[in-house]
Amino acid sequence: MGQKAHPIGNRLGIIRGWDSNWFGGNHYADKLVEDEKIRKYLSARINKGGVSKIVIERTLKRITVTIHTARPGIVIGKGGAEVDKIKEELKKLTKKEVQINIFEIKRPELDAQLVAEGIAKQLEARISFRRAMKTTIASTMRMGAEGIKIMTSGRLGGAEMARSEQYKEGRIPLHTFRADIDYALSEALTTYGKIGVKVWICKGEVYGKRDLSPNIGGTSSASGKGGRPEGATAGFGGRDGGRGGNERGGDRRGGGNDRNKGGNNRGGGNNRPGGQGGGRPGGNRPGGPGKR
Repeated sequence: MGQKAHPIGNRLGIIRGWDSNWFGGNHYADKLVEDEKIRKYLSARINKGGVSKIVIERTLKRITVTIHTARPGIVIGKGGAEVDKIKEELKKLTKKEVQINIFEIKRPELDAQLVAEGIAKQLEARISFRRAMKTTIASTMRMGAEGIKIMTSGRLGGAEMARSEQYKEGRIPLHTFRADIDYALSEALTTYGKIGVKVWICKGEVYGKRDLSPNIGGTSSASGKGGRPEGATAGFGGRDGGRGGNERGGDRRGGGNDRNKGGNNRGGGNNRPGGQGGGRPGGNRPGGPGKR
């Protein structure tokens, strides 16, 4: 009972391709372990680079590693210095020739891995889990997703008893193979234990035959300069809680300005009632700039 299929593994060969593309032969196990080592190493090495997935392709003597990232500027480094360092480190690790390609993710809000990591970072920064989940759902739906479901499990808000809570919006048809559903799991290491974050994002349905090559739909980043690229947002990870946080702050500031406006309208001319800010009628006094 309660056995669930992984949404990505369930769609492999139908609308999803594999993240490792090579023929194993007699050394299948060694290559599999090496792939895992490469992924683990890169995830730890560029943990602030917004890495979504790492695609590994092999030929006889060369390993081609494609890093899908929302912040290629951080991964590439100044004048490509960081990429060269990573290349040398991977050569030492694998003892083979390594080539690194970097693909930029234009819309990080629609990538389940980046969304899950963003929520996990917010939870580590002690932001309320409900607020983190709701602002993320709003920003993902605004970017044009068909549906999103987020589930957090653990000692939510530092409670004694662990529980799980989920929020969803739109549609997430898990049993429809042609539905393009992205899924990811991330963990927040809080002071009161681990909190797991699961994210499902439905990006629509795929009709007809789809190209299953692993790097489909990405755009290669050729820029060797640092800084934030076009596709990256200030949102994911950090105290501001994503775009939603910034917008919330904006609204609050806007409210303040309206209040001031209301203050200026207070105390009008002859017998004119005050504006939005003031409820007092102006009387016969000439109206000056109101203070609140």
